[in-house]
Amino acid sequence: MSIKSPFLYFIALIISGVFTVSFPQQMNAKLKQLTTGSDIIITGKVAKQKSSWNSNKTRIYTEATVQVDQYLKGNDRSNTVVVTYPGGEVGGVGELYTHMPKFSNDEDVLIFLKKDKRSNSYDVFDGENGKINIIKDAKTGQKVTSSNVRIDYIKSQIESILQNKK
Repeated sequence: MSIKSPFLYFIALIISGVFTVSFPQQMNAKLKQLTTGSDIIITGKVAKQKSSWNSNKTRIYTEATVQVDQYLKGNDRSNTVVVTYPGGEVGGVGELYTHMPKFSNDEDVLIFLKKDKRSNSYDVFDGENGKINIIKDAKTGQKVTSSNVRIDYIKSQIESILQNKK
């Protein structure tokens, strides 16, 4: 075995360790930004969606009605929240926007929302970053994100951020 092999192995270990440490820090920084910038944060299930044209028929918007399971931030205590986002399909015409969240019926979500000042609906704060899909881990039965981060952990981080903000 040459000297290069152990050296390269050592370098690979160091680099992977740096990325392992920095990833949670990046996630926590993003979570702090999402938490402080949003008006409400909820978990829930998408109950239905409806796409329609705007008033001058230049854009399609979709309204997703989310059945709220829990409010993590905010004082709106209704059982449902309407989330509006650009894109959708109306009469065979479809519009798709990059970096914007997309919802599916019966999807479990954790979303960071900003009140739309022109209507009674909410927009997802920070585009696709403000929506987290919740799935059930087949092995543990726990609710996790698609990248296998426990939702309970994210909720505790949000609570901590909100407590430190006071």
